[in-house]
Parts: sequence; structure tokens; C-alpha cells
Amino acid sequence: MEDVVNLAPEQAENNAIQESAAEAVSAPEAGAPDGDAIGGTAPDLETLAAEKDRAVAEKQELWERYLRRQAEFENFRKRIQREKEEILQFAAMETIRALLPVMDDFERALKTPAGDEDYRKGIELIHKRLFDTLVQAGLSPIEALGKKFDPHSHQAVDTVNTEEQEDHTIVEEYQRGYEFKGRLLRPAMVKVAVRD
Repeated sequence: MEDVVNLAPEQAENNAIQESAAEAVSAPEAGAPDGDAIGGTAPDLETLAAEKDRAVAEKQELWERYLRRQAEFENFRKRIQREKEEILQFAAMETIRALLPVMDDFERALKTPAGDEDYRKGIELIHKRLFDTLVQAGLSPIEALGKKFDPHSHQAVDTVNTEEQEDHTIVEEYQRGYEFKGRLLRPAMVKVAVRD
């Protein structure tokens, strides 16, 4: 009768690993040609080459996606910056538009004859300072008197039939027009010469 040897669980596991390793080394792999010590290298190289090609293609796709995202982000950043500038410009434009009636009042006051010359000079200085400040902010007056009528920047409120002026020439300006940074803020109200 054989003696039964009780092995510790760790020893039993080590023995099982050694036995399976010995079997794997001694038994040739299925489908491997005789004399091939490594066994199955050709399929492994093909698999590795396919995986490498797939990895390179995936890397290229990820790189292109990254570049597209970068371009989209840059466009987004520029658009937000442009919108921010437009909002600030629109806010300034509305503030200046609200000040135009004050400019009109100053111009009317300067056209009215005044008895006190010092008072008139004071009004002129205030008008000039306000006008210069608005010009620095981007305001520019529209030239009207003696110019050809332009419906984009002039508003004809009256016409006069005359042979002394060319047809559609502005002969009088009732209210000055203004542009703000190249945009029409208010058209000039004018009288236009016409010929029959």
C-alpha cells in the first residue's frame, strides 16, 4: 500500500505549475511545422503588424480630431471676442446716440444771436469739448452741404426746384448726421435741389 503524503497547499500548487510547464515545453504546438522551435511565429507577426497598422491609423485619426477641435476652439474664441467687442461698441453707440440731442441744442444755441460775448464763448468751449470727446470715442459727422444726395446717409425732408445747383445736390442741412465707427448713427436731414 502506497504511503499518502500530505502536501501543503502551496507545495501542491507549485508542483502543478511545474508539471504543466514541463508538458508545454515537451509537447509541440498544434499546427506548427516540424523543426520550428518557437512555434506559430508567422501568425503572430501578421497579427502584430495588423495591430500596429490599426494603432497608427487610430493615432492619425485622433491627431486629426485633435487638430479639428483646436481649430473649432480657436474659431469659438475669436467669435466670442468679436461678439464681446460688438456688444461694447453697441453700448457705446447707444450712449452717444442719446447725447446727439444735446449736440443739436448746442448748435442751435450757437446759431442764435447772443448779447453777451463771454457767455457765447463759454457755450462754444463746452460744445467743442463735448464734440472732441465724442469724436475720440468714434463719432464722425456726415458731410452734407454741397454734396450729392446719398439715401444711405442723408434724409431728404425738403426739395427746391432750382437751376443754380446740380440735380440732387444738397443745398441746406437742417440737422447734422453722424456715423459711429463707420456705421450710420443718424442720417443728416437735408434740403435737396431738383431740376424739372
